[in-house]
Amino acid sequence: MERAYAETKRWGRESLEMRASSPVADTAVDSEDHLRSRVYGLLARLLGNVPGPDTLELLSLVDGQSADGDTLGLAWRDLCAAASEATPQSLSDEFHALFVGLGRGELVPHGSWYMTGYLMERPLAALRQDLSQLGFEREDSVKEPEDHAAILCDVMAALTADDSGFDAATRADFFRRHMAPWMGRFFEDLTTAKAAGFYRSVGHFAKLFIEIEQQFYGDKPAVSALTPQAVVRTISVKGVTPKAG
Repeated sequence: MERAYAETKRWGRESLEMRASSPVADTAVDSEDHLRSRVYGLLARLLGNVPGPDTLELLSLVDGQSADGDTLGLAWRDLCAAASEATPQSLSDEFHALFVGLGRGELVPHGSWYMTGYLMERPLAALRQDLSQLGFEREDSVKEPEDHAAILCDVMAALTADDSGFDAATRADFFRRHMAPWMGRFFEDLTTAKAAGFYRSVGHFAKLFIEIEQQFYGDKPAVSALTPQAVVRTISVKGVTPKAG
């Protein structure tokens, strides 16, 4: 689940180039935040393009054992097992049926769609404003709207990375504004989509992960880089999803 801060491509297009101004972190980044960033990076990779052989091999080699009653661990085990059974052709067919299609796929992985029923609506405008305030810049060559699930996961991976400099309040604020209102429903739909095979396991794992995130961020302080009270400093952060495979 390793990710890289470097220029790359997402579904055949250039991804976001992110440069950030962040608040001074009030606590050291712990191991949970490190794991959190890697999970978001993995989800961005899986939702942004057809998983390549290296991604599948990485998942299939992970120890899938989990403690009794650990629902997230069990979901992770199922995801790893699904990866070991998948083939490049089946994944390509599934990905395009789910997210691309002829005109559109079975699912529309955009926040505006889930929150309003339409693309390019007010939630996207609000997201763009917040991304700009955080210092995340979108390259002109990027055609996909920023409220795509892969891009949002990629942003969260950047916000929670060890060297991001963003505090918990900023991460919580961004999550509550732009992910909590809809992403759980999207992943739930992914678990029941007709075209889903491997991605049914992705949806199940991601849905449980988002539920945990909602609990984790629910009681975090309100002052963040998205509020006028925050103290900010300029840092250099470039966060994008690595190439599939």
